[in-house]
Amino acid sequence: MPEREQVTVLLPTYNEAATIGDVVDDFREQGFDDVLVIDGDSEDGTRGIAREHDARVETQSDSGKGQAIREAVREHIDREYVLMADGDGTYRPEDADAMLAPLDEGYDHVIGDRFADMEEGAMTRLNRIGNTLINWLFGTIHREEFTDILSGYRAFSRASFERLRLSAEGFGIETEMAVECAKQGIPTTIVPITYLERPAGSNTNLHPVRDGGIIFLELFRRAKTSNPLFYFGSVGVASGVAGSLIAVYVAVEWFVYGVPHEVWALAGAAGILLGVQLLMFGVLSDLILTLHREQLNRIETLADADD
Repeated sequence: MPEREQVTVLLPTYNEAATIGDVVDDFREQGFDDVLVIDGDSEDGTRGIAREHDARVETQSDSGKGQAIREAVREHIDREYVLMADGDGTYRPEDADAMLAPLDEGYDHVIGDRFADMEEGAMTRLNRIGNTLINWLFGTIHREEFTDILSGYRAFSRASFERLRLSAEGFGIETEMAVECAKQGIPTTIVPITYLERPAGSNTNLHPVRDGGIIFLELFRRAKTSNPLFYFGSVGVASGVAGSLIAVYVAVEWFVYGVPHEVWALAGAAGILLGVQLLMFGVLSDLILTLHREQLNRIETLADADD
């Protein structure tokens, strides 16, 4: 396990005055001497409280959790490893050793699985359903079982973070990190953790419907270069099914009632043709991507042989 002197604890915050002091104290009690609070210009005194509890505090230059994490790691952290958590008191500093241990076992990125031990009331039913759907979609697209890609409790090497191409501004950052780990082949593992209910007086900054929609769109958008057969195929199937339903309607109206629907017939035919074309394009794109990956593997093998 990395020594405490090699690790920076990163806590992105926004209006977490009710909890940030206890969170900082708890991590310092676990032996971490560098606790960085990167704050999104809170209006409730979060930064002052964090400083009173001996945290290193920086105000991010823009808004959003994603921007905060990128800025913190690239501009304010120079240690080899980062232990990232939220400032809302839902993650236990006592799980830090379990999170950091895999970094000495060949892994570069560790995700804390909140579902392994979730306190009653820690997550609403709507959030549970959304998390389940998002994790299923991620596994389908990227063929990796990361179990809980939305977890905010992470441990990773700073070198591996630099390999991630990240652009999400808000809560989509965890999804983007998981996608990039799968895409870049970064050794990633899952560690069971305890997920706690928010303490009284602490309010969430997450908007389930809005942020969930952003995460779904981000997952689907990134499937274009990770799993093009799914990306084009899903749209193709939807188009083909819609075109077929329209065609059935037109056929029934014509043969049963003798009512022609020329425009609807054209729309149905267009939907079916578009669906077939997209499926074909997805198959070809998937073949090209497979060949590309094989070629990269050959290049890496030759490079390793030369070394």
